[in-house]
Parts: sequence; structure tokens; C-alpha cells
Amino acid sequence: MSTLVLELRPGEMMIVNGAPIRFRTKTRLELTAHARFLFGKQIMAPADADSPARRIYFALQSAYIGVDDERTRGLIAARELIAAFKQYTTSALAREILDRALTAAEEDNCYLALKLVRRIIRHEDSVLCRADPEVLAAQHNHLPAFAAASA
Repeated sequence: MSTLVLELRPGEMMIVNGAPIRFRTKTRLELTAHARFLFGKQIMAPADADSPARRIYFALQSAYIGVDDERTRGLIAARELIAAFKQYTTSALAREILDRALTAAEEDNCYLALKLVRRIIRHEDSVLCRADPEVLAAQHNHLPAFAAASA
């Protein structure tokens, strides 16, 4: 039997089999059995599902870590959202990745599906000139003092 060891910082979230867990102290935990889980930045809050690719991610997240009825609704929503995205995108690669993500989700491999859709989110962000807040903060910290003051 294989195990997975995770180290989580205070305040980080983890969802295991649909149950949200917030860590109050630095924690090292070991999962010794199969579980559906996401943690940290893998978890998308409903308010963050504010673009087509992010809505697909959120639907697949629900299909992966939600309770039974949420999982069913999440997969249905993901199918619909992926079909709509594919209809409007001009990227053949994005359509192919979405096909792979949907196939993975339908084969109950939602973790892989989420990983693939994160690529679509990065693609969408670049097309929409939407930068990751952490990337912006890092870039801001590397600006000369006069540029940072005016930013």
C-alpha cells in the first residue's frame, strides 16, 4: 500500500471526500488510503470561477470532491461548459486538451482533468491578458523604486 505525505501550513485548506478542513497549525499528514482530495491553491472558491475556463475547473472540482449529488451535477455542468468553450475557441490545442480532460473526468480521473484544465486557465489568462495576482506581485517587487511607487 502506498501513502502520500503532505505538509500544510497554518490557515491552509484541504478538502477530503467533500469535507473541508482548515489547518490551525503546521501539519504533516499521511493519507494511507484512496481519498478524493484537493489542498491549497488547487481549491477554487465559487467566487473565483469568473471566466469560462475557471467555471469548467469549478465544475470538475465539484465532480471530484463534492458529495454524490454535487459530483453528478458537476460532471453534467463540466460537459456543457466544455462544449461551449470548444465552440468558441479558435485553439485546436485547447479543444484537444478539453477533450482529454472530459474523458479523464468521465473515467473518474478528475484529478487529471483538473490538471489539464489548469493549462486551459493559463491559456485563457494569456489570451485575455489576465495576469496571476502572485505573478503581478512578484513583478511589482522587482520594479525599480521609482516605478514601484508610481504603480
